[in-house]
Amino acid sequence: MTASAQEWSKYLNQIQMKEEFRHLNWEGNFFDYLELVKKNPNIARNAFQRMYDMVLSWGTDNFVEYKKEITRYKFFDDPIDGGKDAVFGLDVQLMKLVNFFKSAAYGYGTEKRVLLLHGPVGSAKSTIARLLKKGIEHYSRTDTGALYTFKWIDPTGKGEVLFGGATEMMSPMHEDPLKLIPEEMRAQVLAEINKGLKTDYKVQIKGDIDPASRFVMRELLKRYQGDWAQVVTNHIRVVRVVLSEKDRIGIGTFQPKDEKNQDSTELTGDINYRKIAEYGSDSDPRAFNFDGEFCVANRGVIEFIEVLKLDVAFLYDLLTASQEHKIKPKKFAQTDIDEVIIGHTNEPEFRKLQNNEFMEALRDRTVKIDIPYITKLKHEIKIYEKDFNPQKIRGKSIAPHTIEVAAMWAILTRLEHPKKSNLSLIQKLKLYDGKALSGFSEENVKELRKEAIREGLDGVSPRYVQDKISNAIVKSEIPCVNPFMILNELESGLKNHGLIASEEKRREYRDLIGVVKQEYEDIVKNEVQRAISADEDAIAKLCGNYIDNVKAYTQREKVRNKYTGMDEEADERLMRSIEEKAEVQESRKDDFRREIMNYIGALAIEGRTFDFRTNERLLKALELKLFEDQKDTIKLTSLVSNVVDRATQEKIDVVKSRLIKSFGYDEISATDVLNFVASIFARGDVKKRD
Repeated sequence: MTASAQEWSKYLNQIQMKEEFRHLNWEGNFFDYLELVKKNPNIARNAFQRMYDMVLSWGTDNFVEYKKEITRYKFFDDPIDGGKDAVFGLDVQLMKLVNFFKSAAYGYGTEKRVLLLHGPVGSAKSTIARLLKKGIEHYSRTDTGALYTFKWIDPTGKGEVLFGGATEMMSPMHEDPLKLIPEEMRAQVLAEINKGLKTDYKVQIKGDIDPASRFVMRELLKRYQGDWAQVVTNHIRVVRVVLSEKDRIGIGTFQPKDEKNQDSTELTGDINYRKIAEYGSDSDPRAFNFDGEFCVANRGVIEFIEVLKLDVAFLYDLLTASQEHKIKPKKFAQTDIDEVIIGHTNEPEFRKLQNNEFMEALRDRTVKIDIPYITKLKHEIKIYEKDFNPQKIRGKSIAPHTIEVAAMWAILTRLEHPKKSNLSLIQKLKLYDGKALSGFSEENVKELRKEAIREGLDGVSPRYVQDKISNAIVKSEIPCVNPFMILNELESGLKNHGLIASEEKRREYRDLIGVVKQEYEDIVKNEVQRAISADEDAIAKLCGNYIDNVKAYTQREKVRNKYTGMDEEADERLMRSIEEKAEVQESRKDDFRREIMNYIGALAIEGRTFDFRTNERLLKALELKLFEDQKDTIKLTSLVSNVVDRATQEKIDVVKSRLIKSFGYDEISATDVLNFVASIFARGDVKKRD
């Protein structure tokens, strides 16, 4: 890019920024604002309506699970930050959350409740709250999410006595300008605005302006002898407001501190003692700082971190804020607020609430949504892949299935043992993950979910697993981190895990490490088998041989031997060696062979030829048969003794290249997994000799 082009780029960028600034800092008079509301009533939505519409604005997907339609809200993928705070595997819980917002948006009652996210530590409660705050902040910067407030101005520019000599005074709680309309005028104004309204919500005006604005309005009405129109014409400017957690505009966060240091003024604001001398009284609202978290969060959302650790005095404020949408600042009348109240807590704190009879009022005003740990393997894997991927880990690689086995162990600690004696915990994990198991239907999986009441509320959190993966990566002296390093790290950390209450539970979790190791062993054995038998020409040749023999068998013919030229009986030994790999019993062999020949015949009538790749059962059987035939010629077990001849090494290199190409291994991890599988076969050979 030339110097001139760079200057133009810089210039255009500055223009764009200025344009955006002007757009987000729109200013007009009160009647301009009424026109905006008339054209687009959505700018006068309340906090719940804005929150619900914000979530919907990112779109939805629908899918069916256990014969029930589930809506997945794309907002929870965190499109704002490219998935940084994405929430996985909680679609049902998030659907309940959005239904809460929907009910509140339409005024069905939940707008008078505290939303309580409840679940074990590390289950994404804080992440969901953070996402909602981030989402509503971003939404307020868009045209569809625009909202407005007002400021008092001195038209002379000399400094208004009412404002302490300043030329303007911002509404301290960023109130909706429509609240400036007197009670007796509201019905008529709303009738005009809502006439022929085509949006989902009717415009409503609820509550009064904050005490400071109310004081200024009262004094100006005296000055203009009750002429309200003159007051708003001369002294009100409507401005667009952008919600911001950092700037404490429309988004509040409260975290309990030591009980001795808690002060309810942190929620409702406090007197500004420096201004008492200026205004002459501590009951003058202009001498009050409306900077408590409830005041800050007006028009938006407030998050209570570990809400049930609040002092009782705070909880009373919470009750009034949720039910009545009012707060009680010191020395002032109850003040109206419009905000979404979200709290989150863990199980021990919630049990204390349930057992405290003095907290019935809070329990009655709370809508609890459980946020459990994930119980689907594919979603748990996504959590760890977000932090441990090639883009973030430099200088080291992670072998295939490493993240998978860590996630597998985490899920197993959260699952309840199935009541069905013919179902293991690892099989239950696979069923939950959508895998098909013989003898189990979708209805069975639904029953398993129902009978496991506390599933997902106990077990190991993702944080523990993330810490141990991180430890394994840092401690590893070799460039490739493998599953055994992670599993060893997970196991060694159990003795110091502060959230495991009993030694019995520790033993159970250690036993699950063994279950995962066995599962990993089966996975890599299968991959190596497939890599060894991945020669399609050899499979096609073996399949052709099998089909020739099946054809001869079913038609009571003989097969011509290609080498001797003699006609021979169908090779029963060959056919059964393949059929056994497909789990075809001796009594069913005739049916299986006829089915294959009928299928081939049907294809021939349609002018198509048989392809072994289309029959998954037969393909797997052919691969297993070919593996058995070839593993001895490759002499994989010789890897263990480190005595490998040149011909064998060439064959092993071919297998290694297939592992790299088809299964995601690199040179180091492919060598490691071949050595590991070779040791398994060697172990099996020793057992056979014994």
